[in-house]
Amino acid sequence: MPGPGPHMMYALTAGQALMSVSNGRFSPHHCVAYAVNAFFGPDLGSFSEWLTSTFGLGRALGSAVEDYIHHPFYYVLILGFPLSILYSWASGFVLRKGLLDSISGVPLTRRQCFFLVSAGSLSHFFLDHLFEENGHSSMYTWILSTGWWINRAPVNPDAVIVVGFLCICLIIGFIYINRVKSLKSLRKQSHQSMRLIITVASLYCLWCASQIYLVNPRRPAVGEEADLGVLVFLGTYFFLPHWLCIMSMNTRDFLDTTEQLPL
Repeated sequence: MPGPGPHMMYALTAGQALMSVSNGRFSPHHCVAYAVNAFFGPDLGSFSEWLTSTFGLGRALGSAVEDYIHHPFYYVLILGFPLSILYSWASGFVLRKGLLDSISGVPLTRRQCFFLVSAGSLSHFFLDHLFEENGHSSMYTWILSTGWWINRAPVNPDAVIVVGFLCICLIIGFIYINRVKSLKSLRKQSHQSMRLIITVASLYCLWCASQIYLVNPRRPAVGEEADLGVLVFLGTYFFLPHWLCIMSMNTRDFLDTTEQLPL
């Protein structure tokens, strides 16, 4: 599986990109909290297993901890709240000491930290699921299982109609929402565009799942493509963590204030 380097570089690069486009709303404090959880967060389980076996505390104990901690969702459910308290306190500490800059001048809240812990965990497994167990991880195997690899996939007319209709609705709907001289605000357009994408993606996944799991005998949903697995994987482990990072951004009220923490 990927080591510390790829996890840290992936998260820091994504965080730096959000810093660049958010005009300071995603601060270095956000970036560090996100990167630390993407790099070391869920691997606390692996570290505990190594620690207990090294100091003779019993490998079974460390292995039991790893099974629960090294998980994209259990990690958040078990450690999300205590870690959000820790990171919020650490953010205020380094800000008061002048160790890490923040344009807003305020530390991260617990809510923001919880979003970043969750985003870091999911980003960690974005790499783990793709590049571990010699390409035979359970998630990667499931993604490929949603494709058609028996023989050359037949082109079903109903699949062409459904997929074509959904893709046409997506592009035409997006153009309509973001049309020239629209009286809607940019924020409202963005929200409507996101709802459109989520709706079409959900219908697309529903179509694929119906052909794979409901139709007997099973039919290729979109030719040989593993679209269901790809969409579920990207939605959960790529788009969701970045959306959580966006949700953790400082509000404009923080950026407008001139009040600073006492040093």
